[in-house]
Amino acid sequence: MNDLIMIVEDDPYISHFLQMSFEQEGYRILMTSQGHEALSLFYSHQPDIVILDLGLPDMDGVEIIQKIRSWSNMPIIVISARTEDSDKIGALDAGADDYLTKPFSVDELLARLRVTQRRLALIKADTAKETPIFTNGALKIDYAAGCAYLDGAELHLTPIEYKLLCLFMRNPNTVLTKEQILDKLWDCDGNYIDSSTLTVYMRRLRMKIEDNPSDPQMLLTVRRMGYKWNVVG
Repeated sequence: MNDLIMIVEDDPYISHFLQMSFEQEGYRILMTSQGHEALSLFYSHQPDIVILDLGLPDMDGVEIIQKIRSWSNMPIIVISARTEDSDKIGALDAGADDYLTKPFSVDELLARLRVTQRRLALIKADTAKETPIFTNGALKIDYAAGCAYLDGAELHLTPIEYKLLCLFMRNPNTVLTKEQILDKLWDCDGNYIDSSTLTVYMRRLRMKIEDNPSDPQMLLTVRRMGYKWNVVG
């Protein structure tokens, strides 16, 4: 199946022009002019590539880059009328793979897109060689497949629950404050999750991974500090 490109652009002429150009190259297209909707589409459709304008009406494109990057390594190419070096550096430091200033050539955009795809393919190939599977007792997480298992059975986790589990397993025996956790999370509508909602997600996750959720052995609460992932044998 051909790659799915998400175009996040509030100029209808540019977005329509990009849509026609990409479809002629065989790509599938998602389109939105809103930042929050872009995050929702990212969660629900998991596009392969993001083409992103920075100057959106509801939120800044750099914030979108940061949110996507905390969850995915999908290629992000910025197209923007902002020409200052500080804008380019800010977007690239946030995690964008490339930056084109408007007006731009579609042929150049397509060429840069192909370069970005080749680079990602090499990264995936190297990652696959490392067999990114981590275990903690009866719990196993396969980062490449995006799946988690308990006693060999796949866990049915929501995107937020899976992201929480990945965050903790990547920081074993380390206390993470609520602020650190919340900084990495947002819901499928692009809204920040607050402390009380986080408590609900933690309780649900424990119910799925702990033998006795009321006496957890892996996902521990550290009073007045936050939570800690306890490595078990």
